Amino acid sequence: MSAKEKRPVYLAGSGSSAEIVINAPQRRNALSMSMWSALPVLVRTVDADTAAKALIIHGGEGGHFAAGVDISEFETIYDGEEKTRQTTAIISEALDAIIKCRKPVIAAIEGSCFGAGISLAVACDVRIASTSARFGLPPAKLGIVYPPADLRRLLETIGAPAAKRMLFTARRFTGGEAAQMGLVDEIAEEGLTLAAARTMADEISGNSRWSVRTLKKMIGEIGSGVPDGDLLHHMVEGAAGEDFREGYSAFLEKRKASFPSG
Repeated sequence: MSAKEKRPVYLAGSGSSAEIVINAPQRRNALSMSMWSALPVLVRTVDADTAAKALIIHGGEGGHFAAGVDISEFETIYDGEEKTRQTTAIISEALDAIIKCRKPVIAAIEGSCFGAGISLAVACDVRIASTSARFGLPPAKLGIVYPPADLRRLLETIGAPAAKRMLFTARRFTGGEAAQMGLVDEIAEEGLTLAAARTMADEISGNSRWSVRTLKKMIGEIGSGVPDGDLLHHMVEGAAGEDFREGYSAFLEKRKASFPSG
């Protein structure tokens, strides 16, 4: 086993897509505070990598995506108001880094995806899960609540009725049930989610890097309430850009586009 593969979270992949691997199989990839702290650096490294056009987050070969925050640290990280605020800030920084990544982020979910594991998945742009994946939000079983920012993103993703059902019952849901409620975008056979995510990353890589990056930015701005009129400049910029000229020329000439932006 390489030194990299011994790390509880590390960066892998090459070429047009990068991968962040959660690598703590002995605890079903539950995320310790040191792992949460490492995530922003890894995401920013991918964001700065001119070769990578997409980022995939997955649980390696351990059979699980992420079983939430490492419960063995609870007595320390939630020991009083100040420690709870610090813990929430560390996790929020990791999730914000994923949300702000200019490149599409795909979650490939096998096995357990519980608690903050769902927060991690929802922070990604696209979620692909196996038929055998299991989802659950256990705060009510633990006598705690979901962090406000995580709750807001969950509501935006699946709506209040489904969020209430997940949170109030603390029930576990299958990958198929998660797809029905909109928590998961695509279902793959067990063991094939990473392959499906890599296929999607390849599809993304064949498109205009400028278009994908700008569309992700616009979706975020729309979600933040930016008026349509204040977003029109993106369309104007695109129409005047080299990628657009190459894109429609390739379409007319029935050939694969070679976008200047990559």
